Amino acid sequence: MGSPEEERSPLEDGLLQSEGSGLYTGDGSVDIKGKPVLKENTGNWKACPFILGTECCERLAYYGIATNLVTYLKSKLHEGNVVAARNVSIWQGTCYLTPLIGAVLADAYWGRYSTVAVFSPIYFIGMCTLTLSASIPALKPAECVDSVCPSATAAQYAVFFLGLYLIALGTGGIKPCVSSFGADQFDDTDPKERVKKGSFFNWFYFSINIGSLISNSVLVWIQDNVGWGLGFGIPALFMGIAIASFFSGTMLYRFQRPGGSPITRMCHVLVASFHKRNLEVPTNSTLLYETHDKHSAIEGSRKLEHTEEFKCLDKAAILSDAELKSGEFSNPWRVCTVTQVEEFKILIRMLPIWATGIIFSAVHAQMSTLFVEQGMMMDTSIGSFTIPAASLSTFADISVIFWVPIYDRVIVPIARKFTGKERGFSELQRMGIGLFISILCMSAAALVEIKRLQLARELGLVDKDVAVPMSIFWQIPQYFLLGAAEVFTYIGQLEFFYDQSPDAMRSLCSALSLLTYCLGNYLSSLILTLVTYFTTMGGKTGWIPDNLNEGHLDYFFWLLAGLSFLNLLVYIFCAKKYKQKKAS
Repeated sequence: MGSPEEERSPLEDGLLQSEGSGLYTGDGSVDIKGKPVLKENTGNWKACPFILGTECCERLAYYGIATNLVTYLKSKLHEGNVVAARNVSIWQGTCYLTPLIGAVLADAYWGRYSTVAVFSPIYFIGMCTLTLSASIPALKPAECVDSVCPSATAAQYAVFFLGLYLIALGTGGIKPCVSSFGADQFDDTDPKERVKKGSFFNWFYFSINIGSLISNSVLVWIQDNVGWGLGFGIPALFMGIAIASFFSGTMLYRFQRPGGSPITRMCHVLVASFHKRNLEVPTNSTLLYETHDKHSAIEGSRKLEHTEEFKCLDKAAILSDAELKSGEFSNPWRVCTVTQVEEFKILIRMLPIWATGIIFSAVHAQMSTLFVEQGMMMDTSIGSFTIPAASLSTFADISVIFWVPIYDRVIVPIARKFTGKERGFSELQRMGIGLFISILCMSAAALVEIKRLQLARELGLVDKDVAVPMSIFWQIPQYFLLGAAEVFTYIGQLEFFYDQSPDAMRSLCSALSLLTYCLGNYLSSLILTLVTYFTTMGGKTGWIPDNLNEGHLDYFFWLLAGLSFLNLLVYIFCAKKYKQKKAS
C-alpha cells in the first residue's frame, strides 16, 4: 500500500493548484499513492458510506461494552457499587483522554487514515480479549452461592482489564480521526462541497446514535437475558465489520498530508517570540516572515492570513537585522512563518468556545446518572412488564435520529433563505441554539421532579424509599430535549473544530472537542460533591439523599439550568468576539 504522505513533484503541485479546470481538489488532498486526486473519482458522498458505516459499527461496539459495564462488574466480577462505578468512570475518562495521543500522531506523523489503520486492530484485539474473559470459565470468578460471592483472582482481573484498556487505547486512534477524515472527503475550496460537508457532520452523528440505540436496547437485553459471552461477542463482531468497512473504501478516499508535530510548532512560536521580545512588531504585516510560494511551510496546510490580535506572538515572525543580513531563516526556534503564528492564535481564540462545551457536557452527563435515579423512583411498569430506568436514554437516541434528518432536510433550507449561509446557521449559531435547549432540558427535569415530590407528599411517601405512582414516561420530554440539544451543540462542535482549526491540527482539535465530554463528567461529579457537602451541613437531609422522596433533586436540576443559562451568556459574549479563520 502506498503512502499518501509521499513527496509531491512540481508537476503535481501545478495540477493541484490549477484553478482553471476545477478537475482537481484545491485543498491539497491526495490519493492513497500521494498523487493529486480527480474530484469526480474520489471523495464526496461516494466515499462517505464506508466512513459512516465504520462509525456506526464502532459506536455500536463501544456502547455495547460501556452501557452495561457496571452491571457486569457487579454481577460477574462481584465488585461493590463504589468500586464498580469508579472503575467504569476511570475507564470512560481514559477513553476520552487517549484521543489526544491519536490526534498528535495523526497530525504530526501518520495522517488520519494510517492512524485509524494502526489503532483499529488494537481495538478489535481488546474486544476479543474481553469476550474471552466473559466466555471462558477459568477467566472469571465462580457464580455466587447464596450470599457468598468469590472475588476475581489477579489473573482474571488482568485479562479483563487488559481487554478493557486495549479498547480505550484503540478508541484513542479512532475517535479524533474518523470524523475529520470523513470531512476531508469534501474540498474546502469548492462551495458546493462545503455545503455537503455540513450535511456529512449531521449524518455522521446520526450514525453514532443508530449504533448507540441498538446497543442500549438489543445488546443490553442480550447481556442480561442470554449471556455475557454473546453480549460482548456481538460488539466484537461489529468492530470487525467496522474495520472491514473502513478499508473497503481506500481507493475512493482523499488524504491530507500530516504537517509535523503541532505541539512542537507551538513551542517554536513561544520560544521565538520570547527570544525577540525586545523587538517591535512592524505596523506593516507584510514585513513579517512568510514563504513566497503558494504553499505553506507546514506540510498539508494552506497559508493563513495575518490577524491583529495577540501581537506579542507576532514577534516570532519578525526578521531581525542579523537574519536579514545572513538570509538564514531555517531555524524554527528563532523565526516562524505568519501561518505558524496564526495557528497558535487560532487555538487561543477557540479556547473560550471550547470551555463553554464543558458545562453542556456536565448537563449531558445527567442522562446516565441522576435522570436514571429519578426514573427509579417513578412507576416503571407497563402492565406486567418492567422498564429499566436506564433504558429511557433510548429516547435521547431516538430524538437525535428524528432531529438529524429534520434539521438537514427541513430546517437548513428554510434557515438558508433567511440567513444566506450555506449551512443555514453558522457553527457558532448552531451551538448556541443547543446550549439554549439544554436549559429547557434541565427545566423540564426539574418540573417533573417537583410534580413527583408533590405526589410523594400527598400520598405520605416522603419517609419511604419507594417509587411514586407517576409514570416514568413523564421523563420523555427531558430526554427528547437533550437529544435535540445534542443535534445542535455536539454536531455544531464537530463542524466548528474541523472548519476553524488550522489545516494541520484538525485531529488535535477534534480530540480537544472530545475532551469537553470527559471534563464535563468530572465537573458533574465535582458539582454533585459540593452540593452534597453544603446541603448536608448541620445534619440536614440534603438535596440528593439515598431516599429521593426526602430530598430536593429539583433544586439540583434548577442549579444546572441556572449554570447553563450563565454559560449561554458567556458563550454569546465569546461568540460575538470570535474571529473566523482566514485561509488564503
